[in-house]
Amino acid sequence: MPSTTRNASLRKPPRIFAAALVAAALLLPLRNGMADQSAAPALTVSLVTPAERDWPETVPASGWLKPWQEAIIASETSGLRVTEILADVGSVVKKGQTLVLMSQDSVQADLRKQEAAVVTAKANLTKAKANADRARQLQPSGALSDEKIVEYFADEQTATASLASEEAALDSQKIKLDQTTVTAVDDGLITSRSAELGAVVSSGTELFRLVRQQRVEWQAEVSARYLSRISEGLSVDIDGPDGRPIQGKVRLVGPSIDTNTSRAIVYVALPQDVQPRTGLYVTGTIELRTTPALTVPETAIVFRDGINYVFTAGEDKRVRRVRVETGRRNDGEVEIVSGLDKSVRVVTSGGAFLSDNDLVKTAGEG
Repeated sequence: MPSTTRNASLRKPPRIFAAALVAAALLLPLRNGMADQSAAPALTVSLVTPAERDWPETVPASGWLKPWQEAIIASETSGLRVTEILADVGSVVKKGQTLVLMSQDSVQADLRKQEAAVVTAKANLTKAKANADRARQLQPSGALSDEKIVEYFADEQTATASLASEEAALDSQKIKLDQTTVTAVDDGLITSRSAELGAVVSSGTELFRLVRQQRVEWQAEVSARYLSRISEGLSVDIDGPDGRPIQGKVRLVGPSIDTNTSRAIVYVALPQDVQPRTGLYVTGTIELRTTPALTVPETAIVFRDGINYVFTAGEDKRVRRVRVETGRRNDGEVEIVSGLDKSVRVVTSGGAFLSDNDLVKTAGEG
């Protein structure tokens, strides 16, 4: 009996060993599969080498779109009633175009009266001139006294001055008649109308306001520290209100600086064919001197936790996450200010799906 028990105990270890061998055999394919999976590329990517370009240094700016110049169209006469209005807000007008008509009845009556006064003055001058001519002829003979001769000469001078005065008054009445028709002082776009039909206006009353030649400019505010580097003629890129960029030129650099904000106004002229609405607040950049820039496509930048990264790929086909500082942006590319060597290869897209040390496959490889 004891012998049988010893034999049984000797047979158990081989059974346990056999079970362990079976388990190891079953786990071996699983381990191999996991190893193969970890070695498989995470993503197929495209790689580029950073490019060296010459880009203009830019100054950020923001400000309002305003008229280049505004013209105020006002009444030049007083006491007349508006009888017709021929333009409204939004009308595009030409220089000399009629905008408002005023009543002319009283002005024409005064004009006729003054024309009669001129005729009377001419008749008086004719009579006075005839007497003076006769006095000149008779003066040597002594037929007229010196006192009478002086009187005739004085009457001639008085009549001449009276005619000149009445003719000047007639010209004034003609001007007043012309002023009953209010015209545009320049080509432009009417932005305001104060004229009301039937209103009796006084001299200097504003009737319209227009943007001269429909020219709009950008009054850009910039930091005072940039003023010494900004000059007339520099190119400006403006983010248009409709999403399309606008190209402008610096027309004038403001002579003063706001003491509260330490900012100055730079006046930027827009192209003649660009006429955005005034009163809009837009942003843009003023181009200064050109400097070298190391650039990569914008799609290569990965933004995580408020920090910019790019992924670089080495000869081992594994990627490394590199922190970079970015600068200017232009035409789908971004400047790398620091953190990147110009000889490395950068992943251009798909970086958001990568992790540090991932194995990748390069596009075009078999």
